[in-house]
Amino acid sequence: MSRKFTLIVALVLLVAACTPAVPRWRQEALLVFDRVRLNGTDRVFPAEYKDLEDAMIKGDASARAGDTGDAERFYLLVLNRGNLLEKEFVADQKRRADAARLRVEAEMREQERKTALLAEQLKLAKARAAAEAAAMEAEAARKKAEKVRQQREKPLPSYHTVKRGESLPQIASQQDVYNEANLWPIIYRANRDQISDPRHIWPGQVLRIPRNATREDIQEARRYAQDKPLH
Repeated sequence: MSRKFTLIVALVLLVAACTPAVPRWRQEALLVFDRVRLNGTDRVFPAEYKDLEDAMIKGDASARAGDTGDAERFYLLVLNRGNLLEKEFVADQKRRADAARLRVEAEMREQERKTALLAEQLKLAKARAAAEAAAMEAEAARKKAEKVRQQREKPLPSYHTVKRGESLPQIASQQDVYNEANLWPIIYRANRDQISDPRHIWPGQVLRIPRNATREDIQEARRYAQDKPLH
């Protein structure tokens, strides 16, 4: 029994001695390599990823050839460079994210600037429109006041030439005469030399229009017109 056990142990040791040793760092190197391959580092750093891939292939080739020491060097190279490449990839992603954030913030600031500028332009446009409207209103008021002033300053006629169909009340009611029909007696009294009957005046007659009538003259004329209407 003891001899048989000793034989088995010897066979196991012989097989173990003939079996190539598994490199110590391959598993960790493979994990790093797979992470680099799967997280997109190969697209960002294609040249560095190709060097990493070549080192992994050479390590496996050395391991199959039984050159464990050479294989370990390649696996350690993959492990170290892979870790560095992962850190660089993370830093690059952060730089890209920061750059994208800064671009978005810059675009937002620019949009805010444009919005504020547009609002200011609209404000100025409204102010200009209001100012122009006020100026137009002021000009219209000025023209109206000027027209009224000119009308007031326009000398009223002292004579009136009778037209066909006119009567003394019609003449007195005209704006440039007395603007009141009941004041016709003032015209009649001032032209007694050519008017015998106030109901009858003739086209072509030139009648005097008194401009110095007093308040009493006006009141008397109104009473006379009411007492002796011409119609």
